[in-house]
Amino acid sequence: MFPLRDSIPSRSVPVATRAIILVNLVAFVFELTLSPESLQQIIYLFGIVPARFTDREWALSVGFPVGTYWPIVTHQFLHGGWLHIISNMWALWIFGDNVEDRMGSMRFTIFYLLCGAVAGLVHVFINPDSRIPSVGASGAIAGVLGAYLLFFPTARVLVLFPVFIFPFFFQVPAVLYLVIWFFTQLFSGTSSLTGSNKAGDIAWWAHIGGFICGMIVCWMFAKRSPVALESDEKPDEWVLQPRRR
Repeated sequence: MFPLRDSIPSRSVPVATRAIILVNLVAFVFELTLSPESLQQIIYLFGIVPARFTDREWALSVGFPVGTYWPIVTHQFLHGGWLHIISNMWALWIFGDNVEDRMGSMRFTIFYLLCGAVAGLVHVFINPDSRIPSVGASGAIAGVLGAYLLFFPTARVLVLFPVFIFPFFFQVPAVLYLVIWFFTQLFSGTSSLTGSNKAGDIAWWAHIGGFICGMIVCWMFAKRSPVALESDEKPDEWVLQPRRR
């Protein structure tokens, strides 16, 4: 299921969400200007390579700076291709503005980076010997999804579900969409541990860690006494309501 939009209109301009998307896009355009060798160096230097933190001798032998932890943040702004960045930024565009409404721009930014950092640390914990770099905003966005699940469980999501070559569009409750999404990650992550999942280039456990982190800490970042959104009270009218982005 590919999400197209949700039923919750923005109540304010999502400054932080737009800024994060812009930074990711600028970073990706910069990646496109690099030679393959330079891009590989950037990915290894600013992406998360678990063995860099767990195997000091190996890290020194290949020239990694030891005792630096900036990749915990910088990996969130690098992407491995067009599909990677488009899918991530689209999900952030759909769900990020509403979570930002509930937190405010500054708190949302801190929340986003925290979830991404926790996601990266979970990836290191699950794959301590990996020498393959991991990049992308998926872990941080998973945290946004976790917060959205708790903040807006009665919202609805318009999704595209392809059957062979035929696209089908329908609405599903946000809680159902996000629960299915989470258990898909959990199943894939568990399969990757047993070796039965061939999609080894996806950091499933980073997604899981970010999502759980988002659910746990989102209330710490929420504004006091939030005002109920109008579309929560009248969900049947969401299609007719203007959406401000």
